[in-house]
Amino acid sequence: MKTLLIAIFSLFVITNLAAQESNNCYQDYAKIFETRGADEVADGTYDNVVITIRKGTFADCFIGKVTVSNGKIDGNNIQIQLVDKTFEQLDKKSKYDKFLNITNGISKTMVTVEDELINVMFVKSIKPKKKAYNRAPMPSMLD
Repeated sequence: MKTLLIAIFSLFVITNLAAQESNNCYQDYAKIFETRGADEVADGTYDNVVITIRKGTFADCFIGKVTVSNGKIDGNNIQIQLVDKTFEQLDKKSKYDKFLNITNGISKTMVTVEDELINVMFVKSIKPKKKAYNRAPMPSMLD
């Protein structure tokens, strides 16, 4: 009986741990963009963007450099920063449209021929946090 209870408890714990949603860097950034919004991204070159590369539930986030022209990014001209602060061309080819529109500070998802998903996130365009309301004290706290 004791073994059966331990087995059921272990199964319950394992099931709950597996059910917990583990966020990746893409999800964490996307949540901030959704919550706070982002200013419009002007044309120009940006060397402080976050480039996310995802496949399945795995995601990697890198610092990168892109040029925005007419509100779009050329998917064939995305660069990733190396540890020595130089940039290297991202060697990924788009399966579909190579020009990526930018909405709310995040580029349209580029699907590569390897079925990876790539987004460019303009973190400097994230709007600042809104100020919180000052709550009134509870009546029991008044003298």
